[in-house]
Amino acid sequence: MDKILGQVLRNAVWERLDMLSDLADRADEPSLVSVARSELPRLTDGWRVMLRSHEPDDGGHCPTCSTRWRRVKAPCTVWQVAHEHLVAGGLAPEQPSKRKLRRKGAPAHASAHSPSAASPRRSEEPAAIPEQTGRHALVTPTPARHAVAGPPTR
Repeated sequence: MDKILGQVLRNAVWERLDMLSDLADRADEPSLVSVARSELPRLTDGWRVMLRSHEPDDGGHCPTCSTRWRRVKAPCTVWQVAHEHLVAGGLAPEQPSKRKLRRKGAPAHASAHSPSAASPRRSEEPAAIPEQTGRHALVTPTPARHAVAGPPTR
C-alpha cells in the first residue's frame, strides 16, 4: 500500500510541475502574474521546509541524508541542488554524482533524491513526446489496472 501511495504522490507532484512549466511557456501575461502570485509563495515555502530538514547537525552532517552506517557531510546534494537552481541559476555545469553513475538505465538527471530531476526541459528529452515533460515523461506509463493493483502476481 505504501508503494502505491508513494507512486500516486510522486505522479501528482510531477504532473503539477509539468503544468506549471506549461503555464510558464504558454500562458499570457495576466495569467502568468496570477499564477506567480499564487504559486511562488507555495514553492518557496516548500523549498524552505525541505531545506530545513537537511540543515546540518552539530557534527556537520545532514540528518536526512545520513544513515546509521554512512554519514553525509553538509552540504548534502539537496543543498547543492538548491544553490545551483536558486542562486547560481543553473549556470554551473552539472557534476554527475556517484549515485547517478551507478543507476544503469536511468536518465542521468533523474536522481531519486534530487529536486534537479524536476527540471522539465532538457536537450536530451526524447523528441517523440514533445508535450510531456518531467521525469515521468521519460518512463513508459504503467497501464491503469497496474497503477492501483500493482503488477500481476504469478
